[in-house]
Amino acid sequence: MKPIAVNDIRKLLEGKIITGPVNWKVEDAIYYTRHDHTKRNSLLFANRGDAINWVAIDKKGHSLVITDKSSINVKDVLPNTTVMQVASVVQSYWKFINYYRNQFQIPVVTITGTCGKTTTKDMIKHMLSVTWNVHASESSKNEPRRSFPYLMGIDEHTEAAVFEHGLGNSGNIKHQCMIYQPTIGIITNIGAHHLDGCVNLEGYIKAKEEIIGGIKDGGTLILNADDQNSKKLRIHGFTGKIIYFGTDAKSDYRASRITYGKGGMDFVLHADRKEYKVFVQGYGEHQVSNALAALAAVHEMGMDLKDAISRLNTYKNMERHLEFSNGKNGCTIIDDTWTNNPTSVEAALKVLDKVGKGKKIILILGDIKRLGNFEKKYHREIGSMVAARNIHALITIGEKAEEIARQAMRDGSTANIRMFKDVSDIGNRLDHLFDNQSIVLIKGPMSSRGMIEFARSLKQ
Repeated sequence: MKPIAVNDIRKLLEGKIITGPVNWKVEDAIYYTRHDHTKRNSLLFANRGDAINWVAIDKKGHSLVITDKSSINVKDVLPNTTVMQVASVVQSYWKFINYYRNQFQIPVVTITGTCGKTTTKDMIKHMLSVTWNVHASESSKNEPRRSFPYLMGIDEHTEAAVFEHGLGNSGNIKHQCMIYQPTIGIITNIGAHHLDGCVNLEGYIKAKEEIIGGIKDGGTLILNADDQNSKKLRIHGFTGKIIYFGTDAKSDYRASRITYGKGGMDFVLHADRKEYKVFVQGYGEHQVSNALAALAAVHEMGMDLKDAISRLNTYKNMERHLEFSNGKNGCTIIDDTWTNNPTSVEAALKVLDKVGKGKKIILILGDIKRLGNFEKKYHREIGSMVAARNIHALITIGEKAEEIARQAMRDGSTANIRMFKDVSDIGNRLDHLFDNQSIVLIKGPMSSRGMIEFARSLKQ
């Protein structure tokens, strides 16, 4: 965070100092009930109804508590703590956010989508970091409550920022955009996910659409020209620049001649009426899509495409993202336990179609969560996808995933099908399936530590 004098914050928020020193600078800011207070010289927004632990706050050193409590017993406040009273904490919070964000005239990219958010974010950071100081959200920790601390991570040395949006319910992305105020917004793709919080697919699309209204005036929207649900987005009111990526002919960043290379994808990029040969680590056409979105973003930010492509060539694919490893009895393990939704399952199956030719395919699939009333529908659709392929064995883990197995059976799958209630029930019961002709895809929910550990146990 860029340090700000306590007196400057008092003037900005039109607050009243109740007690405590003022000749110091704030170097971090949190919302008292939402974030951990771990740093000294922190600003804490505290609601009038919050029970404040003055002793714990004082132990951190200088702290500024901004509150709209009508009465404060100054005897409870210890020497390191400054208390500022304001009319409304909520209004002060948003006023402070707007002030702080507009201290920085830098590119801020935010990314949403059903799949590819974290990968695209990391590609952008990787390409820019060769010459720029880039601040980014951590891993896939993208919950809305993290947005304020992430914004505070921007300081006077930051030259660009890249964040991904978490979505559990409608309104989440709008809230995050009010904090980040992005100059570039990316929607990687839209499949079925979080339908419990968004009611149905239409509601989920509208929730993703919130990024469009959250981009700063004159900003840029980057969309997937190949994605059918992205075509349903209402973009007519967007007055900024729109860039498309994909294999579709209308794409501004178009990929052609896509092939599987050694450890990743080779393709030709068509942009600015020129052609460029590109390699990106990680298998699948979805990885090409992620690369296109990232290249579009960094080029829009001013990076030369040749330099960006050269830098992308050194990008390392994330762990547990279709990660290939040697496994038990000489088999090949594909660990895809980072996330689990219908879109990512379909993408993984398409990769298997290419790399699994002539091999014995074994699928280990876990529950897909957050599908609301559409749980059975989408699990059954995956079962039909499996049945349409030459699969040696289908193993499902969890009650929801049983519907995948049942639908595969109904559709006439010839696979050896087994269902387990829990990953702990498996033990070594599958070991006889694994040999040097086997490719084993294991895919389960991010929240399942058991699935993640099981995947690790299969690797040599």
